[in-house]
Amino acid sequence: MRASLIQIAVDEGESIASRRRRAASLVREQAGADLVVLPELWTTGAFAYEDFGREAEPLQGPTYEAMAKAAADAGVWLHAGSIPERAPSGDGATGEGTLYNTSLVFSPSGELAAAYRKIHRFGFDKGEAVLMGAGRDLVTVRHPRTTLGLGTCYDLRFPELFRGLVDAGAEVLVLPAGWPERRRAHWTLLAQARAVENQAFVLACGTAGTHAGVPQAGHSIAVDPWGEVLAEAGPGEEVLTVDFDPARVAATREQFPALKDRVLGLAPPTR
Repeated sequence: MRASLIQIAVDEGESIASRRRRAASLVREQAGADLVVLPELWTTGAFAYEDFGREAEPLQGPTYEAMAKAAADAGVWLHAGSIPERAPSGDGATGEGTLYNTSLVFSPSGELAAAYRKIHRFGFDKGEAVLMGAGRDLVTVRHPRTTLGLGTCYDLRFPELFRGLVDAGAEVLVLPAGWPERRRAHWTLLAQARAVENQAFVLACGTAGTHAGVPQAGHSIAVDPWGEVLAEAGPGEEVLTVDFDPARVAATREQFPALKDRVLGLAPPTR
């Protein structure tokens, strides 16, 4: 199975429309890949908080349309990264016009296969944490070669989410991100940890460039179920392509069946 992680650069001098066209072109260049992945909030930049409301789109907005067409043109499964989604009223959102950090996955025919609203919002008491609603649902995607489990950026710090995805059948954990350069060591460490503890592949696609003055880590990474780094990008814009065998997940879990020894439902300590 071949995956291409498009580590696109977010340049504040480039319009969103221009970057959308450029991303679509990069996706089309990956024809022949089994999976193509874009980063988190690559239209606005993950730290461009002031742009979230102004540039938010309905789910089936301009980015959806451009990426659906690019997936169909290239004939690839496309994780199109995430967009600032403005939800309509009456869809289970917390209120009319609620913003979400929403990932979109398209089939090779350009059909929407899944949408994932980011569960863990970054920022503590500011930024994404207060501007966007929290997703509630774990999302997996049945790919012809494997099952994908979806997370986004800050989700990487919360192992419970990935355990839930593995329990739902995920073998390849796909994570778009806008991860800052100053915490790049955490990015690599956590990607490997999620792979080891879940005995799954991790495909983590970051951005290059600078988001609202915040330099991005880049260094998109592919990790195997033993925690070995299969491929890693540099800091700048590039396409990281990696070949891997999804069957290694089952083989690893059989060879070292640690997941079978999980003890669930432990009571809290007594005093």
